[in-house]
Amino acid sequence: MESKENAPVLQPPPYPGTEPAPHYPPPVSQVPYGSTGYMSGPVVTTQPAFAYQYHPASSGLVPLQSQPAAPVVWMPAPPVPPKCPPGLEYLTQIDRIVVEQQMDLLEALSRFETLNRYEIRNSLGQRIYFAQEENDEYSLQCHGTLRGFVIKLFDSTNQPVMQLSRECQCAICCCPCVCCLQELEVQAPLGTVIGYVKQKWHPCLPKFDLQNETRESLLKMKGPCVPCQCYRDVHFEVKPLDETATIGIVTKQWTGMAREAIGSASLFGIQFPLDLDVKMKALVLGTCILLDFMFFDHRAPRRDNNS
Repeated sequence: MESKENAPVLQPPPYPGTEPAPHYPPPVSQVPYGSTGYMSGPVVTTQPAFAYQYHPASSGLVPLQSQPAAPVVWMPAPPVPPKCPPGLEYLTQIDRIVVEQQMDLLEALSRFETLNRYEIRNSLGQRIYFAQEENDEYSLQCHGTLRGFVIKLFDSTNQPVMQLSRECQCAICCCPCVCCLQELEVQAPLGTVIGYVKQKWHPCLPKFDLQNETRESLLKMKGPCVPCQCYRDVHFEVKPLDETATIGIVTKQWTGMAREAIGSASLFGIQFPLDLDVKMKALVLGTCILLDFMFFDHRAPRRDNNS
């Protein structure tokens, strides 16, 4: 008979919660509040590059491949012909221009007017100029499309080569009076006036004179009654003073219900003779942007919160 001293000692059963913890992998660092789990920095990997470095252990998010913007292809600079204003040598090589207003998301979704920007390309899709408006916030929000403006056109070296300027004029009446007629001044290079675009009085049709630096009319431009041209292209014809022929045309292209409904992002096509004087080509280009401000630069309607 075994003594009580040699008897095995029975251990009491463990209490709940006192079992040894199983082995877990070391915890990962917690993602700070508000972080997406993406960290900026270069990625060293054989997979396609992403916009940001991805850490799946800390976020659990699925990486999204970036969509890089298409590179801008500029038109090669041609040699400068004699008596050609610097920067306008590009216009001597082309007879077709595409003018596209850049869409602004803030302007499309709100009542706020923003600065207008235009991309100007040739028929091959190469950028010739980039136009940028300069203005103050008061004129943008209080005067709208009637505002005076200064628009500078930049070349591939980011140098301003042309300037378009207009003073604030009233144009809200259906039958404009003489004091409400629009006038655009064109400078190339900056500080040197090469011509003017002067609106001529007419009860319903847009008519303009293209004048040289001495205000001598050299060409005319005439278009249809714009409010009556719905859901179609609108053509403005460039003619000599006797109006016996059409030597050029500016077309406001209809871009479809979806694009036209969300805001003002106009698309124009310009055609003129290849041998037309380069200053007159610049005036036709300036007239195109003036037409956008006068007839096509509108904001998408938006209901008030209390309506």
